Formats: sequence, C-alpha cells, structure tokens
Amino acid sequence: MEHETLNVKDLLYEVTEDRRVYRDDTELLDSGILDSLAFMELFTRLEDYGVEIYPTRIDRERLRTVKSVEELVREYGG
Repeated sequence: MEHETLNVKDLLYEVTEDRRVYRDDTELLDSGILDSLAFMELFTRLEDYGVEIYPTRIDRERLRTVKSVEELVREYGG
C-alpha cells in the first residue's frame, strides 16, 4: 500500500465502522469504540503503510482521541 496516502480517520472507520471517528475529539477508549482487538487490527493495518507502532512502548493516553492517534501516526512516519 505504499502508493496510497494514509488517512488515519478512514483507517479508524474501516476498523471500527463508527462514523464518530471523523471527529478529532472523539474519545476512542472511554467510548469503547476501540477495544483491544480493534487496536491490534489498527496497528496491523498501520504496518501495511510502513508505520510500526509497538503498543507496549507507548502510553495508552496517546491513543485516547482521534487527534492523538493522528499525531502518533505522524510521529512514527505516517
């Protein structure tokens, strides 16, 4: 998928099928939008774009909102 542009919101939607992911301030953890299985799918799909994030090496707070996930992905090369 190296030729496709990574859109984190679209990727989150593919994983969750929840339109709330298109709002930057959506709480992903507290709302239950992303559970542990969805997180693993998200990380796997990010790897398809060359973005390797190791969940055990990041603070869970960095995954709290859509905006924070986008920032994390940018930091790791997405």
